[in-house]
Amino acid sequence: MVTMAQRIEALRDEAGLSRPALASALGFPKNAIEKFETGRATPTKDQQEKMAAYFGVSLFYLRGESGDRTRQEDWMSGGLTAAEEEPVYRPAAVKRPKVEPASSGGGATMLDALFSTKQAKDQFKAMVLEVLRSPEGQEVIAQAVWKELAKRR
Repeated sequence: MVTMAQRIEALRDEAGLSRPALASALGFPKNAIEKFETGRATPTKDQQEKMAAYFGVSLFYLRGESGDRTRQEDWMSGGLTAAEEEPVYRPAAVKRPKVEPASSGGGATMLDALFSTKQAKDQFKAMVLEVLRSPEGQEVIAQAVWKELAKRR
């Protein structure tokens, strides 16, 4: 498994930057990149996010947790990566009987059953709001707004 230190060094080398040049570009102290690459220091979450954004990779890739460089907004916008272009095995479609909702009110969904209690609804709402308030969530919202504005021009 690749470590974050190795991944930072590889990305910096790919970009053709020296350690001080990368530190300067990111607004980090002069010797920060050297400490990250040698494992003497671990970047903070904010520093990791800045590096991932700078190199255009996901945090998972930067941390060495994934080999997929794809950023969240890239796959959400519908862009395909090389791995997705390869043929993928998909089982034949299975014909399933249509299931009618149990309630006579109509329009019942699986989520209605899942969120049958106020506590479950409140917990889900809190999780969604937490994600939307995160830097990644804010990026997704901003991109969605810009796409919608671009459509209207």
